[in-house]
Amino acid sequence: MNSNVTIRIAAADGVSRLASAYYTPPFKVANITEDKRGPFLELMLMCSSPGVLDGDEQDFRVELEAHSRLRLHTQAYQRLFHMKRGATQCMEVRVGKGACFCWLPHPCVPHAESIFTARNKVFLEEGAQLIWGEVLTCGRKLSGEIFALSSYHTRTEIFVQERLVLLENVYLRPSVMPVRALGQMEGFTHQASLLFVEAGAQANDERRARIAAFLQDRTDLIYGVSQGPANSIIVRLLGHHAEPLYECLKTMQSILCPQPLTYAS
Repeated sequence: MNSNVTIRIAAADGVSRLASAYYTPPFKVANITEDKRGPFLELMLMCSSPGVLDGDEQDFRVELEAHSRLRLHTQAYQRLFHMKRGATQCMEVRVGKGACFCWLPHPCVPHAESIFTARNKVFLEEGAQLIWGEVLTCGRKLSGEIFALSSYHTRTEIFVQERLVLLENVYLRPSVMPVRALGQMEGFTHQASLLFVEAGAQANDERRARIAAFLQDRTDLIYGVSQGPANSIIVRLLGHHAEPLYECLKTMQSILCPQPLTYAS
């Protein structure tokens, strides 16, 4: 099935609002914002399908106008079912001047012999902020499907004022690569990543230190926190369960963006 979702966010008087939304089955966009005068618009991408099926092609477009703020949520874990041809997903996000976009989808669960490819492109204007997360599981662990997927590949490109500054490439193909080996999953079954970019900002030493301080007492996972190109922050996590990793990403989101941005003219 070919599916499309297009969302445009605008801002006025410090409040972000849904300017327009277009979606086709099985998707629907729901406004779940509790504080209507709060700094962020909260939208949920709902889906009536049980998961991603063989032959699915999903296309997402999100545009944030200047100084708007959006947290886009998902409804549940994303299941990738058994496939022969594979499924694809494309997502393009444009974040205007001084705007902020947060995307922390639920963990992805690839079933046996699933084939999934995702291509993401994010364009940031001056002063824009991006928080982008991903949690990938080994599959249906309790059913014995540990790394039984055929392939999983996501490629995320982040541009600041049309210049490529960061490329995230996650590729898993257990049949040809030693998934549990040193330099790969190293005995862990779940992985997560978080990217934070603030266009035009200085080094994020304080934020990076706060993230490291939050993670240092976690004995159930291993992590790395690095400063990337364009003063970005890159966090890698390895663990054994999806929910703790997902909760870590949400906590780090609150650390990185604890209060409203200051509007600029």
